[in-house]
Amino acid sequence: MNTQSFVTLQTPFEHEVAERLVEALQLEVTADEINPETPLFGDGLGLDSIDALEIVLMIGRDYGVTLRSDDPNSREIFSSLRSLCTHVAAHRQPS
Repeated sequence: MNTQSFVTLQTPFEHEVAERLVEALQLEVTADEINPETPLFGDGLGLDSIDALEIVLMIGRDYGVTLRSDDPNSREIFSSLRSLCTHVAAHRQPS
């Protein structure tokens, strides 16, 4: 991944979640370097199934949203930072 900053492309919520992902997954990039449209898995950020479990735990703990492996929309939800944030924002518990 290059060192270009994508913070201007991220919404404030996407940046918040990106920061939490970087911390939770101990990524070797900063939140600013995560393009919100880049795939989280495979050729994008290169995350794997263990990372997916960490994301599920973090989202549940921090936002009160349960992500389930049997959800038919899982592939779409986890496709990018933007799609993950869209799903979380639509389903999060009011604080």
